[in-house]
Amino acid sequence: MSVTVGHDSQKTRQSLKAGGASYAYYSIPAAEAAGLGKFARLPASLKVVLENMLRFEDGKTVSVDDIKAFSDWADKGGQNPREIAYRPARVLMQDFTGVPAVVDLAAMRDGILALGGDAQKINPLNPVDLVIDHSVMIDEFGNPRAFQMNVDREYERNIERYTFLKWGQKAFNNFRVVPPGTGICHQVNLEYLAQAVWTDSDQNGEEVAYPDTLVGTDSHTTMINGLGVLGWGVGGIEAEAAMLGQPISMLIPEVVGFKLTGEMVEGTTGTDLVLKVVEMLRKHGVVGKFVEFWGDGLDRLPLPDRATIANMAPEYGATCGFFPVDGETLRYLEMTGRDKDRIALVEAYAKAQGMWRDADYAPVYSSTLELDMGTIVPAISGPKRPQDYLPLNTAADAFLKVVNDYRGVAATAGAEEMASEGPAPATPADPRKSGAVEGEDYTLHDGSVVIASITSCTNTSNPYVMIGAGLVARKARALGLTRKPWVKTSLAPGSQVVSAYLEAAGLQEDLDAIGFNLVGYGCTTCIGNSGPLQPEISKSIADNDLIGVSVLSGNRNFEGRISPDVRANYLASPPLVVAYALAGDMNIDLTTEPLGKDRDGNPVYLKDLWPTQKEIADLVHKTVTREAFQSKYADVFKGDDKWRAVETTDSQTYDWPPTSTYVQNPPYFQGMSKEPGKIEDISGARILALLGDMVTTDHISPAGSFKETTPAGKYLIDRQVPVREFNSYGSRRGNHEVMMRGTFANIRIKNEMLDGVEGGYTKGPEGKQTSIYDAAMAYQAQTTPLVVIGGIEYGAGSSRDWAAKGTALLGVKAVIAESFERIHRSNLVGMGVIPFEFTGGDNRKTLGLTGDEEISIEGLAGDLKPLSEVPCTIKYADGTVKTIQIKCRIDTAIEVEYVENGGVLHYVLRNLAKAS
Repeated sequence: MSVTVGHDSQKTRQSLKAGGASYAYYSIPAAEAAGLGKFARLPASLKVVLENMLRFEDGKTVSVDDIKAFSDWADKGGQNPREIAYRPARVLMQDFTGVPAVVDLAAMRDGILALGGDAQKINPLNPVDLVIDHSVMIDEFGNPRAFQMNVDREYERNIERYTFLKWGQKAFNNFRVVPPGTGICHQVNLEYLAQAVWTDSDQNGEEVAYPDTLVGTDSHTTMINGLGVLGWGVGGIEAEAAMLGQPISMLIPEVVGFKLTGEMVEGTTGTDLVLKVVEMLRKHGVVGKFVEFWGDGLDRLPLPDRATIANMAPEYGATCGFFPVDGETLRYLEMTGRDKDRIALVEAYAKAQGMWRDADYAPVYSSTLELDMGTIVPAISGPKRPQDYLPLNTAADAFLKVVNDYRGVAATAGAEEMASEGPAPATPADPRKSGAVEGEDYTLHDGSVVIASITSCTNTSNPYVMIGAGLVARKARALGLTRKPWVKTSLAPGSQVVSAYLEAAGLQEDLDAIGFNLVGYGCTTCIGNSGPLQPEISKSIADNDLIGVSVLSGNRNFEGRISPDVRANYLASPPLVVAYALAGDMNIDLTTEPLGKDRDGNPVYLKDLWPTQKEIADLVHKTVTREAFQSKYADVFKGDDKWRAVETTDSQTYDWPPTSTYVQNPPYFQGMSKEPGKIEDISGARILALLGDMVTTDHISPAGSFKETTPAGKYLIDRQVPVREFNSYGSRRGNHEVMMRGTFANIRIKNEMLDGVEGGYTKGPEGKQTSIYDAAMAYQAQTTPLVVIGGIEYGAGSSRDWAAKGTALLGVKAVIAESFERIHRSNLVGMGVIPFEFTGGDNRKTLGLTGDEEISIEGLAGDLKPLSEVPCTIKYADGTVKTIQIKCRIDTAIEVEYVENGGVLHYVLRNLAKAS
């Protein structure tokens, strides 16, 4: 890649020497000296965006006024929501979201040829790294064969996808693939790919230094902000546009300053800290904002803990959670094997640009809040949202409330102690149910922990909590404790480096002994790839309507995400995951009750197993080495023998296999005209789904496993795919036929058009209950437009592009909600679906919507302005008509053009076709 800039202003372009080399860079202090504004007190995170404006200022897409707007931001106390065009340096993908992106690029090559253009115009202009991490499922666990058997099954299931990705690696420039079994994309990014400061040659051949920035097709791309690298998740659609050179349109954000003071105390972990941070920031309200962490507490906060906090920015709703570059950043770059000259450049560049955090760092923030880390206590979050924070000593009582709510018990029942082998039969005072397990000598009950998984980028990137988990396992093993027999245990590290230091410390043997064998390097349980439970356990849960529990060291615990057999999901630190596997029961108060008994029959408490901070720190210092990182990442793109054996063709366009059920040529660009259309009013639309608050992209997008009775299952059965080979929705994201059938099909979604019904159902044109997919196809056959009605924070959660793609393919023209989460709103626009927000206190309840209404929206045709309020007419089933005002959430002028074109990729494709 070359750095291409719109101007070569001697006023801001300066020279910097570091590590024995000289670099050009676009200087913020020089811009201030040139009279473009006062920038010294901008937060470091915003200075990164300002530098982007300086580098790409061309008087057109980026103007001098855009640069001056950052000075106005500081003058106005952190407020100036001006629209700007931002260009990240690179793009990061994982395979679930990356495969459909590459499918779209391949389809665009076909599309540009049909428009008379050059297929080679469809190439990433910015570097793209795709890490295959979402495909491994936990079929085998708790034994030494688990890893290899899961890898073998992964290749069996996904060979069509891997063949396609290997073709893409050959066919496209600037596109690299990190093979399966390497690690999770965010951890690989943190440990290897990210450079903190990027360098490239410009059009004159001069080496230019600039901040390492990125967008990713996974919402947890934010993890890299722990390293002082600005990055966040976008939908696959927006990422594809960025890959093709399209700037990201954004508003200059507010920046919330989060001051950390004090230091962590014995018995607490970085996970406990981040769960408290999530709760605080959700209450504060940070959707669409940057959060920047500062304060002297950072002097005592290791970078892996920072990365844990940054990782969970989607959970607290922010665009990113940024940590400025400081001495700890340099220490981590050194430890993880980065080049010494690069580290010298990072220090020199950050200091030259005023992006370095020292004792005097105190920028202007839009708002602030503060936390003394000395007040943090052990905690978990659940049962279905990351912000549902629970101090550990309240968790058992809180779970009883979950049972009461589910069973419809009005008052809190007594909390009689329940033996982990199973309680006495439920009594009127205790609503908890139990059930026998065929062929086993134990009984399950409400609260039985059936999944305990050390997984996800959030925690397995942190050696302090991973070593901590290993030490808990070591002490449990020494006392004779092991996992309860009904608990499915798993260890899925985020990179091979984790295995290296666990083995070097001798802790992997201890983890193996209590059931936490290596199952693979990937996201696994955190994204729903937990694999099936033992059939007898699954049957007992279903037959007795039990509330099964999962405990995972992940970042997401939304309904229906982890396992179809589990109703309550809890996020916890890796050491606590081990503890819950030993206890096997969410009804146990781990702070006061025993987890089990030792060989002599004595009770063993959590305090007996918990390591000291010194024990952990000593082992981290001894085993987490620069050499381990350099060794494990030396051949990161080569892969194992299985990957090298994958054969593929060498061609500029893809030869779509007609019988493939994994990869199909999508319909987006087929029959596309050379000129865009116009936005039209929506007339006589029917409601496809009437949804409540906090409907996440997990509810909307196809995710996890599915049964043969679903529309997607029937599609595969019709094509002779056996149920065993269904794989997951995520693995089939390259096939729009499967994915559109799985949209709005989550087993826990509740369509308020139907009383008490869970799952992907609605009313069809005849008013009878049917699947969302079948109803949508019936309406399409009648050429009837569709709308979806939602509540607060519609589209929260992961940056799942299929939540928008599936919505569009079902024929939905608009989504009307009380508010939207940032990424999903952008994705809807990117697919040509118009988001609207209720105004004036209106919502689905105040309007008395039942789903039987007809919806018409005017004011769209003609000269539609961003963020316009337009009239929406509701025709009720009894003939009554009411007109309300709704706000069109097409936020910027360029987004208007995207919708006119039918989506952002159509916009890019037409422009590239004209250019060629």
